[in-house]
Amino acid sequence: MSALIWCPFPDRESARAAAHTLLDEKLVACANILGDVEAIFEWEGERSTGQEIGVLFKTNSALLEQAIQCLADIHPYDTPAILGWHCDSAHAATADWLARLVRGKQ
Repeated sequence: MSALIWCPFPDRESARAAAHTLLDEKLVACANILGDVEAIFEWEGERSTGQEIGVLFKTNSALLEQAIQCLADIHPYDTPAILGWHCDSAHAATADWLARLVRGKQ
């Protein structure tokens, strides 16, 4: 089964660095680094805004928790927002591609 991880980063360079690390570790098969994301959020009792770079990582369900932990360990924020979920379905070609590229599924 496939899984996705959503995570914003402070800039494109840190997003790329995290993507390369997760790819090198074979914890994800792809990272889609998106454009600027406007963030409006509550943090420590204050409402704030900022610009971030969103990234959507593609992996499989068996590696979801490990990929999330690795991402948390390397993320430049002290408390990164990392959300992962199992996909209900995936195209067969996508599932096969993920299975070939991520750890333990080659």
